[in-house]
Amino acid sequence: MTTLDELARIGAQVRTLADRAAITELCDRYVHHLDASRHNDTWFDSVFTADVRLTFPFGEYKGFEGLAGFQQMARTTFERTHHLAGNYKVDLYPEGDEDAARVRAHLMAVHVRQREEPAAHFDIGGHYDAEVARTPVGWRIRRFTFDLVWNAGQGPDTGH
Repeated sequence: MTTLDELARIGAQVRTLADRAAITELCDRYVHHLDASRHNDTWFDSVFTADVRLTFPFGEYKGFEGLAGFQQMARTTFERTHHLAGNYKVDLYPEGDEDAARVRAHLMAVHVRQREEPAAHFDIGGHYDAEVARTPVGWRIRRFTFDLVWNAGQGPDTGH
C-alpha cells in the first residue's frame, strides 16, 4: 500500500469516527435540552432540521412549531424531567449517502408533576429510531420515532 493510499484510508477512518462522535453528541444534546432547556424553545435549531418530524405514542409533531407545542405540553404537565439515553447504534451513510445516518438508542425518562412531590412521577422506557442529516451547521435530527416499551405512573392527557 502506498503512503497516499494509507493516508486516504486513515482520513476516511477519521471522518467516520468524527461523524459517529458528532451524532452521539447530538443525541446527548437532545436529551440534555429536554431537561435543562425545557422553559425555552431557543435550542431547537441546535438539534433538529427545520422540517423535523417527531412521533410519540401520544402524537406527532412537525417542524419547530410542532416542537414548541410538544414542549408546551411537557412544561404544563410536568415541572421537572430527567432523561437518560444510551446504547447508541449509529449506522452511517445508508445507501451511500455521506450526509445521512440512522440512530437507534434506548431512552428512559422520569417526569415529575410537582417539584414539592418528587416521589409522584411518571416514568417511561423504550427506544427510539432517528434519521439524522449533515447540515452546514452540523448533524441534526430530521425524523425521530419513540417506541414506548414500558411506563409507570400517571402520564399526560392523551388529548395533547
